[in-house]
Amino acid sequence: MEIIPEGKHFRLVHESELPEILVTLERYLPESLKFHQTIKTYLNDRIWDFKFYVAKDWPDKPIILHFPGCTLAPHNNIYQTLGIFCPSAHIEHVDMLRTEDVLIDWQKPMYLNFTHIAIMNRLDDFYSKFGVMERLSGDIYVCNKLNADLELEPLPEDAEMRLLNLDNVQGIHDLYPANEIECVQLFDILVRKLPGLGIFRKETGELAAWMVHSYYGAMFSMQTRPDFRRMGYGIRLAKSLTQLVIERGYTPFVVIRPGNDASRSLYTKLGYEKAFETCRVRMTPDCYEDSTVGTISNTSYGKFPPLPQGDCVVVTKLRRKHVPGESQTVDEGIEDMLAEKCDISGDEARERKTTTDEGIGEDK
Repeated sequence: MEIIPEGKHFRLVHESELPEILVTLERYLPESLKFHQTIKTYLNDRIWDFKFYVAKDWPDKPIILHFPGCTLAPHNNIYQTLGIFCPSAHIEHVDMLRTEDVLIDWQKPMYLNFTHIAIMNRLDDFYSKFGVMERLSGDIYVCNKLNADLELEPLPEDAEMRLLNLDNVQGIHDLYPANEIECVQLFDILVRKLPGLGIFRKETGELAAWMVHSYYGAMFSMQTRPDFRRMGYGIRLAKSLTQLVIERGYTPFVVIRPGNDASRSLYTKLGYEKAFETCRVRMTPDCYEDSTVGTISNTSYGKFPPLPQGDCVVVTKLRRKHVPGESQTVDEGIEDMLAEKCDISGDEARERKTTTDEGIGEDK
């Protein structure tokens, strides 16, 4: 699709500017960690074709965007899925998005990948007047120093850890808990270019557990098949991949949902510490007209990636009709978080995939 060179308040960044933008973002670590490492991975490995935009007064107004926010976007429109960074100390600059009517069409659904909670709260104050904001909440845990002294039990004799290969890609994507927003081609590129580890049965070659490094620098999607739970595979994978990520010059981090005590315990043993709160968000106007599917309601999102339902998560769905003095808040459970242990069977994964919107556009 056509790339917009300039918005009302933002301009497209030339690739030659990105190294200096990284230096600016370093001032705002750890808040800027996800955005900083997305650019770093983009420069080093070109995992995905992101378009970065900075405020026209950058760096005096330190707010930066990237489109798409994830690798699948509705209607082939990369501008309907968004990544945002703005330091909480300068959170007022998020208000520029309210009148950014060139890059963003607020009359269409928007999808924001994991974003600092302060940014989302600022946007909610604006967006809740005319639409629905669904949040999937989590905490960012960062590893500044790996606990190398942590001793682990050796692997069973019939198991071995080794790098993932292309034969593992489809199976990993099928069981990936957020595969409605990340396409299988992404995992193909990740396995080719970034570290990914699996624990395999020696005799059969069956993949029992796996974990990969993501395009935004995180520890991306640790998963263990049901038959191989409680064998210590998860912490072994996390420790080994954390070390690989550090050796590649990145700061490892994970997203852990607030109620996931098991993941929190695992990563804190390795030296991870909580840095800030984050959330993933789907935003839908109260009345959205889609010419391909007609008018859709607040509970039907047409061609926009859904947030699947699940028993093990918590999300806040904020819906405030624009009626003076009235508001309503509804809490509903939806899908699993990235980067946490997810033990699900193939049947469960296939059932989860049936909730995915079939109208997602072709990925770019």
